[in-house]
Amino acid sequence: MKALKHLNKYFYKYRYRLILGIIITVVAKIFALFTPRLIGKSINIIEAYLEGTKSSNVAKSELLTTVLLILGAALVAGIFTFLMRQTIINVSRFIEFDLKNEVYKHYQVLSLSFYKSNRTGDLMNRISEDVGKVRMYAGPAIMYTINTITLFTVALTQMISTAPKLTAYVMLPLPILSFVIYKLSRMINLRSKIVQESLSGLSSFTQEQFSGISVIKSYTIENNVNVEFEDLSASNRQKQIDLAKVQAFFFPLMILLIGISNLLVIFIGGKQYIDGEITNIGTIAEFIIYVNMLTWPVATIGWVTSIIQQAEASQKRINEFLETEPEIKNTVENETPIEGKIEFNNVTFIYPDTNIVALKDVTFSLDVGEKLAILGMTGSGKSTILDLIGRLYDVQEGTIKVDDKNIAELNLLSLRESIGYVPQDAFLFSDSIKNNIKFGKEDATDDEVIEAAKNAKVHKNIIGFKNGYDTVLGERGITLSGGQKQRVSIARAIIKSPEILLFDDCLSAVDTETEEKILNNLERVSKNKTTIIVSHRISSAKNADKIIVLDDGKIIQSGTHKSLKKIEGYYKDLYDKQRSEKDL
Repeated sequence: MKALKHLNKYFYKYRYRLILGIIITVVAKIFALFTPRLIGKSINIIEAYLEGTKSSNVAKSELLTTVLLILGAALVAGIFTFLMRQTIINVSRFIEFDLKNEVYKHYQVLSLSFYKSNRTGDLMNRISEDVGKVRMYAGPAIMYTINTITLFTVALTQMISTAPKLTAYVMLPLPILSFVIYKLSRMINLRSKIVQESLSGLSSFTQEQFSGISVIKSYTIENNVNVEFEDLSASNRQKQIDLAKVQAFFFPLMILLIGISNLLVIFIGGKQYIDGEITNIGTIAEFIIYVNMLTWPVATIGWVTSIIQQAEASQKRINEFLETEPEIKNTVENETPIEGKIEFNNVTFIYPDTNIVALKDVTFSLDVGEKLAILGMTGSGKSTILDLIGRLYDVQEGTIKVDDKNIAELNLLSLRESIGYVPQDAFLFSDSIKNNIKFGKEDATDDEVIEAAKNAKVHKNIIGFKNGYDTVLGERGITLSGGQKQRVSIARAIIKSPEILLFDDCLSAVDTETEEKILNNLERVSKNKTTIIVSHRISSAKNADKIIVLDDGKIIQSGTHKSLKKIEGYYKDLYDKQRSEKDL
């Protein structure tokens, strides 16, 4: 139960609803327990009539009154049972809602390294399947526990006061039923956990295959993937069957023990009636109803135990993530105005998940409004510099300053809100093109969206679609070509009008002519904004105020286009190789 203590704050939040639910549950069960006694009374009336101690008219009148009372008690019990479910079960839905939001919000603040070490399918499974099992604890488990306690308290009191010896005999099978169902529930819990883990693996596999469907098709490995999926599905099917086999014992066993209890009531109760220990035959009918009413609550003891065990296991899995501390923490509460001056001082960075040294003793500075171009071979550390400016990671050695302040001393939200970032792998959401652009500025007008698209040289492409800017994209923007996705991403960054613009090789999928037009537009919109462009093309770097060349995480060249093209080295070699391109 230790893991489930996390839910106490939610129980306290909805304490008044829960208290009301408990009161309603007690009232509902009290009215439900009127029925057995009234039915026993009805049979006693019939018995008295048959024995001649009551006249026909009196018996009919009393019988009608009793039947009306039974209907009234059943109706009131039904209404209160409905209200019970509306209060307690609704509370569990509220807790489920709050817990899902808590998990999702925590996912948002966790660092990139967390997502590199955890699979998407598992993340989704914990926020859906695991939270669902916790909800069962917060709702049905609590409701049936209150239900059982109330029923036992009231029903046993009634039964003992009526026929204590018969009560003792009748109750004998019920603890056996509870124990056996508890053991079954343990087995169900164990196999349910295996099924959950199997489903998590299946979800991760399918999500990954759907995301990479273009690669699967291009390499014609559909058959291999199908075989692998069939193997996973077959394994999951067997685990589900193993679980179903255990679950199949549940209700037959319960019906068997109910039958045994009823036989005990009829046999022992009948014998006591014959011997004169029980004076009214209605008592036997009353006890049969009590047994049937109590059997399910007794059975739920084992079932509720199983729910609690499953919820404990699920909440433990959830807590593992909730207790994961983000590596990047916002230590400054007040907003920090950002102008855009950037300074790297002897920065060395090692990726924590792979121990790869991405940057080694990197030093450079940019004043507000200056433009820096970064070139280098693949894996030289270019993208890492942009990630560090956005504080997606913290450096191990050296310092990064923004506006002459250590980047860790700035409000994290203020820093990131001041940055317009276009990643190398353009990511678009399954939404309209307009909303994807407005992602950079939610309150942007249609005119601002169009202007941003024009500056990114994607406006003509967009209006060429049937629904124009309202065209809904497929997953990850699959509707668009690579170049169109990059340009929509650029539009999303520049509509924000941030103080710092970061472009990570975001023009690699466009032709040189379109690139030139976009660069000219960016030159205009990025005026007085600090801009960093990562590229493999000299055409993207030549107009920058400063250029640095990285190799294996180190700066091997720095200067301007004019100076670097005259010096032997990586830049001049790349320049000579690309001289055939326009205006170089």
